[in-house]
Amino acid sequence: MQDKEEERSLVSVENRLNKEGFTQDFNVVDGRLQTIGHDSNKSYAPEEVTIVDFYRFEGESNPDDMSILYAIEAADGVKGTISTAYGTYADGDTDDFLKKVEDLGKNLTKKVK
Repeated sequence: MQDKEEERSLVSVENRLNKEGFTQDFNVVDGRLQTIGHDSNKSYAPEEVTIVDFYRFEGESNPDDMSILYAIEAADGVKGTISTAYGTYADGDTDDFLKKVEDLGKNLTKKVK
């Protein structure tokens, strides 16, 4: 059995999401979510993606050192992740994009895990 700390590490969550098919890395550029990689160059508007899940991580030595990892699925079936700092060090462009996606999803029926 994994210990709780290991289970909640960013690397272990990324590994689990990879096994679940969230293999694409995303970045926000000019208000659009873009795939990162040598063989892909897709981009998506906020209404073309869904946040499937998210995970918050707090820095061991500094509580201000927080990040969030989002599991995202695009309308065309591409699944991947994007991470961003949380709070003081947040990236404004990424936060703005993800807020729009969250706002669009508020009227959706959520699945209960």
